[in-house]
Amino acid sequence: MDTLKALLTALRQWWSEFTLQAKLLALSTLVVSLIMTGFTFFSLASIQADARLSDTRYARDVGLLLAANVTSLVAEGQDRQLITVANRFWEQSNSIRYILFADPDGVIYLTLPLDNAEEDSALRLRRRLELPDSIYDHPGDPLVRQHLSPDGQVTDVFVPLMANGQNLGSVALGLNPNEVVLNTTALTRKVTIAVFITIWVLVILGAVFNALTITHPIKALLHGVRKIAAGQFSTRIALPMGGELGELLEGFNAMASQLEVYKAANIEEMKVANKELKVAQAQQQSLIATMADGAMLLDDQGRVVLANPTSQRLFRWEARKLVGEPLVNLLPESLLMDVGEALQQVLAGEQATRDIRCSFGSPTRTLRIVLVAVTDPSSSVLKGVTVTLQDLSREVELNAAQSRFISNVSHELRTPLFNIKTYVETLHDLWTQISDEERSEFLATANAETDRLTRLVNDVLDLSRLESGQEFRFEPMELRPALEQTLRNYRLNAFDKGVRLLCEVEPTLPRVQANFDLLLQVLDNLVGNALKFTPSGGLVCLRAYLWPDSCPVPEVSTSATINDLTSRMPRLRVEVSDTGCGMNEPDQARIFGRFYRAENTVHTQQGTGLGLAIVRNIMEKQGSVPKLVSKPGVGTTFWFELPLEGSDDDELALLAERAQTDTASDAAIIPRRRSG
Repeated sequence: MDTLKALLTALRQWWSEFTLQAKLLALSTLVVSLIMTGFTFFSLASIQADARLSDTRYARDVGLLLAANVTSLVAEGQDRQLITVANRFWEQSNSIRYILFADPDGVIYLTLPLDNAEEDSALRLRRRLELPDSIYDHPGDPLVRQHLSPDGQVTDVFVPLMANGQNLGSVALGLNPNEVVLNTTALTRKVTIAVFITIWVLVILGAVFNALTITHPIKALLHGVRKIAAGQFSTRIALPMGGELGELLEGFNAMASQLEVYKAANIEEMKVANKELKVAQAQQQSLIATMADGAMLLDDQGRVVLANPTSQRLFRWEARKLVGEPLVNLLPESLLMDVGEALQQVLAGEQATRDIRCSFGSPTRTLRIVLVAVTDPSSSVLKGVTVTLQDLSREVELNAAQSRFISNVSHELRTPLFNIKTYVETLHDLWTQISDEERSEFLATANAETDRLTRLVNDVLDLSRLESGQEFRFEPMELRPALEQTLRNYRLNAFDKGVRLLCEVEPTLPRVQANFDLLLQVLDNLVGNALKFTPSGGLVCLRAYLWPDSCPVPEVSTSATINDLTSRMPRLRVEVSDTGCGMNEPDQARIFGRFYRAENTVHTQQGTGLGLAIVRNIMEKQGSVPKLVSKPGVGTTFWFELPLEGSDDDELALLAERAQTDTASDAAIIPRRRSG
């Protein structure tokens, strides 16, 4: 098959190199040869048809003659005389190959030449003849046919035997074709072959003549044009030709000389233009690669042609082969329905642009995906689709945080503002009707509510700053100064309340990766809560140790699980434990939620309910999660872990992202109940 294709290609190339005059000459010669060949074949076919018709008539006449001589013998049952007459016919004619007789049922009962061993005869026939019923309706029109046997062509004649309208059977003859016809056919074949050879020899000679006289300069001109098209302007054609063809070659040489001069004059300009083009392409690629938004280009079938690094990071495609892959095969399943339907509408020309928003992945990312059809300005044919990806996750989180804060602040600010307004209005309206003692009490209550409102606003601002996504700098630091400053801040409060304040810290603590101000705020909230819920005579203790290399298990750790007491890599653990009132399990599950206060069950302590939410958010920034164990009537222990100096920044960032994801469900607002 490959050889045939190569041969056809070579023939097409050979034919394309001829001039129009040569092609017309060859085609006219071919047409004339085909017409002559057609006439020859028509004449020979007519001669052969006449020969076959004569042979058929001769076989028909012989069959009718034999039937006329044997019909009476068959009707009278004179078998011996039948055999004699049939044998005489067979011996007197060299063209008869066989004669056979069949009864009305088609059963053959006599064959000539006589041969008892029919099974081995070269002229073996079937023992039964099946002839059409219509042959008996026209006894004078026998059935004649021809077939090819191993010994050559044979003409078969089937003649019905009828006497007084009675069907006596049939007789069949086989005749050899006429020798004259065979000789004529052979002669015709030889003449035809000779005519074909003669015609095609003339065609080939004419083609060679044209090639020698005309084709050579045309080929030279064609090769020269191809070299000029390839940029080889120094090409020249030197052939001693005259006439129009010579003028054509001279014009070609002049054109090549002018192009060579033009190339030499503009080579520097082309270099400068190419350099500027490369710079522009590099700038464009750099711009696409550094875009904050994801950008992709698809072809008219929806296959990826280009994807910038931002889009690869959004879908985590960094290690995948993208070019040539259909976009619908690359997208996460959660996006297939929305994006796939929109992409099909753009590809089908139903819409020129689609703007959709969808969410996927864990943690959940919110994307804005803009699909725009790219069409040919002249024909409006779709050439591809541009895909712009904008990560709106941060905006969505900020909007949700803003809504939550508005709800929280409106709820928590209502009570102190109402109390302040109530007492101030009472003083304003009833100043002369109330005693000095009542005035002092009202002013003290308003002042306390003002302090409460100030603390609430400060806590809300701190929590808002943490949840807004502000970046904090974490650097190597010593933990001991933060612990000592926290103890100094609360030593006087502990003394006034009669609570012992201890610090159990190993003498050689490793440096940690942390933010001093945020760490001080965490310790301040935890120690302040411990003092608030520890009665007089109780104990508040700060501990710090390397974990998991050493782990003093707190005495109050009665509900901690194995997962709570393990760590994947060495860290510094900080604990704040107290011997206060403790918490039940429902309170432990909700204590880190915003505006939730454990004193709902005791109704004795004041607070904003945001301290532990701030602690949780600060620790999430460092890839840690604060935990606790507590038992009512025994006490509570809070702890958190800090990464050591030299920890991998990428791993810490990943842990921080996981910590924020794991605690996202705890961010619901839990309003506190007033104590009445």
